[in-house]
Amino acid sequence: MKKILLPTSTIAMLSLAQAALAFSPAGQDIAYNVYDEDFLGYFVSGGGDAKGSVLIVHDWDGLDDYERERADMLADVGYDVFAVDLFGEGNRPQAVEDKRAATHRLYEDRERMRALTLGGLAQARKEGAAEQTVIAGYCFGGAVALEIARSGEADGIAAYTSFHGGLTTPDGQTYSSDTAPILIAHGGADTSVSLEDVATLAEELESADVTYEVGIYSGAPHAFSVFGSDAYHERADERSWAAFTAWLEERL
Repeated sequence: MKKILLPTSTIAMLSLAQAALAFSPAGQDIAYNVYDEDFLGYFVSGGGDAKGSVLIVHDWDGLDDYERERADMLADVGYDVFAVDLFGEGNRPQAVEDKRAATHRLYEDRERMRALTLGGLAQARKEGAAEQTVIAGYCFGGAVALEIARSGEADGIAAYTSFHGGLTTPDGQTYSSDTAPILIAHGGADTSVSLEDVATLAEELESADVTYEVGIYSGAPHAFSVFGSDAYHERADERSWAAFTAWLEERL
């Protein structure tokens, strides 16, 4: 299988999955406050001539080394990256019921979901992240990215990306024609988010005249990009990552 070559010399000959084994954070954890509550994000600079910035929204585990690693990978190719925390400092649920509770709270309070995401975006810019931003999320975070896309509340957003994320539009929400372009990376074998959900979203975006792209990766289950998990699917991960980095080059 052809491997994607990463730019840092120490991992240049490794696949994405192999590179994950050698991960050591290059950025720094950032304490910040939203709603008078404490949150702990992660920032890594792409350098003085950064091409733009990426705001990463975590999955239902909360912000952990998975998102930090993705942030470092993007910084390696020239982007400022801030991984936002939507659960609160110290809240990194381990049990499935706790993960469901943390995400359910935000699904049931969309105003809070948006405010916490935008609070993370504001913090990213305080840390010096480039103004032009792509919002990208994983699983739960993908649904959050689309929530921000529909809201139109964020300034300076060049595009949105969802990796194996929730795609359903809540009742009463729509996409407007001025929504920034959207990239969807979806596993063909995902049993949590169906291909019918993908088709429905495509129809909505077509009707709204929103620019979008969808990549469907055969055999890939839900959460296919999560290194070291039972769901990890190397081919889908590598191809979707290549599509994403090409998308960033085009949009930023």
